[in-house]
Amino acid sequence: MQTHNLQRKTKNKKSRQVGRGGKRGKTSGRGTKGQLARAGHKVRPEIRDFIKRLPKLRGYAFASIVAKPEIVDLTKLEKNFKAGETVSPSILLKKGLIRQVGGLSPKVKILSDGEISKKLVIEDCFVSEKAKEKIEKAGGTIKPTS
Repeated sequence: MQTHNLQRKTKNKKSRQVGRGGKRGKTSGRGTKGQLARAGHKVRPEIRDFIKRLPKLRGYAFASIVAKPEIVDLTKLEKNFKAGETVSPSILLKKGLIRQVGGLSPKVKILSDGEISKKLVIEDCFVSEKAKEKIEKAGGTIKPTS
């Protein structure tokens, strides 16, 4: 080994250049003036403006995670089903009374809008109290949801 072949293990540290000729002098890469040039500057995130514009509706929940059930009235059941038939989400889907949500058959709730005179068997559907009374009065049965 000769002296002209020697190399350092670590690179030589460069001193910080200051002033107009240096890499980070004068305005130090902040441009001139304004909010962004100041020490301790904070810019409000742009997304906050959109959040502020949203109305605070019904419990301040912006997006509900729980899927709401499809609603079917008694008048639709009266029109589309014969006496003694079974009403379930899969059958309602086949008849076109409800639509799929995310490729799955949705949960169904039967409401008491209208009258029913047919004896129906209802499976795997949520039923309101008044609808339950009307269905049982017509002689129908309700099997509980699983």
